[in-house]
Amino acid sequence: MGTLRREKSYQSSIVRSQIAAAVAIGISLGCICAIFFPSGFFSFTHASSATVRYNSNVKAASLRCESTEKVNQLQSDNIRLSSANSELKRQVRELNEKLRLAEKGKDITVIQHPLSSEQTQAGPFGTVKGLRTNPTVVPDESINPRLASILAEVAVRRELIVALANSNVKPMLEVWFTSIKRVGISNYLVVALDDDIVDFCKSNNVQVYKRDPDEAIDVIGKTGGNHDVSALKFRILREFLQLGYGVLLSDIDIVYLQNPFDHLYRDCDVESMSDGHSNATAYGYNDVFDEPAMGWARYAHTMRIWVYNSGFFYIRPTMPSIELLDRIADRLAREKAWDQAVFNEELFFPSHPGYIGLHASRRTMDMYLFMNSKVLFKTVRKDGNLKKLKPVIVHVNYHPDKLPRMNAAVEFYVNGIQNALDPFPDGSE
Repeated sequence: MGTLRREKSYQSSIVRSQIAAAVAIGISLGCICAIFFPSGFFSFTHASSATVRYNSNVKAASLRCESTEKVNQLQSDNIRLSSANSELKRQVRELNEKLRLAEKGKDITVIQHPLSSEQTQAGPFGTVKGLRTNPTVVPDESINPRLASILAEVAVRRELIVALANSNVKPMLEVWFTSIKRVGISNYLVVALDDDIVDFCKSNNVQVYKRDPDEAIDVIGKTGGNHDVSALKFRILREFLQLGYGVLLSDIDIVYLQNPFDHLYRDCDVESMSDGHSNATAYGYNDVFDEPAMGWARYAHTMRIWVYNSGFFYIRPTMPSIELLDRIADRLAREKAWDQAVFNEELFFPSHPGYIGLHASRRTMDMYLFMNSKVLFKTVRKDGNLKKLKPVIVHVNYHPDKLPRMNAAVEFYVNGIQNALDPFPDGSE
């Protein structure tokens, strides 16, 4: 019995020793792992997975950002290309329409601005008035900054008198600008067609402008006669209108006795003096044509008016006005024609098959205020009452002896010499 108890006690002691040793070994191993593997055995794998997930998220976000930018860029490109495509389609349609009309031999006109689509009701009888005064263009100073700068200083209320001159008309030019100064007009400008006129104007304190070199214009400007130089004005005036200025175009064979800007209506595109010598010829009349062979229908009524003078007219800066200048300049470049005839044909001829007329409004100036030399020498000087009237201008357009008649008009109206006009015949000899 004693032996058996000792054996059991011994075995129990061994087991306790083994457990203690196992515990000690476990603690030692734990300490070793804590030292050498502070993040645990699987921390590297977890960290790697987290890093991969992070990188994936960043890449995904970056791709989404890039994708949004690309989508926006593509949308912008699509809008731009669609707009360009629409513009090209519009141009193709216009070209096809022009080709179709050209094949029919019709004039092509570019619509400068759309007509108002707004509809209005007509008022009571006698109260309805149509549109007469077209809107002015938006000034474009980029076409000629140098001229724009000059006009800004010279013009008054965006209006001025403009005359073209070369050395051939120097004596008349002096009478012209002397009469302007006498009246007190400051808004006038001479467009010099050669250097001699530039020097002449500067020496007389006259505002002058010389265009940049243009061979097509310079050759005519330096050597051309009155009609040749007159034809140039329609090309030159275009820039003035594009810059937004109303121009009173004046030939040089004119004497100024009052300020013409005080006598303009400014309600039409073109306001011109007439070559007419009576109320009927200046403002229009019903001319009856008689053809006896037609029997009952022998009388045919026609409308007649004497032409506007292309040497003195006021032109507003409107689209129809610019179109008028373009039409005249184009025809004079292609045809051997008189500029005044073309000026009137474009103003008055209506649209008809094969031709689209100009939609410009026009007004005839008072023939006794804006007087041509036929009215002065054939009628006014012989009438006691009419001789008392003081015209705004006298234009010596009907007579080739221009300078002496200009001087005579100055003597009569300015200096009061009553017989100054007497030595001259009604017409020319």
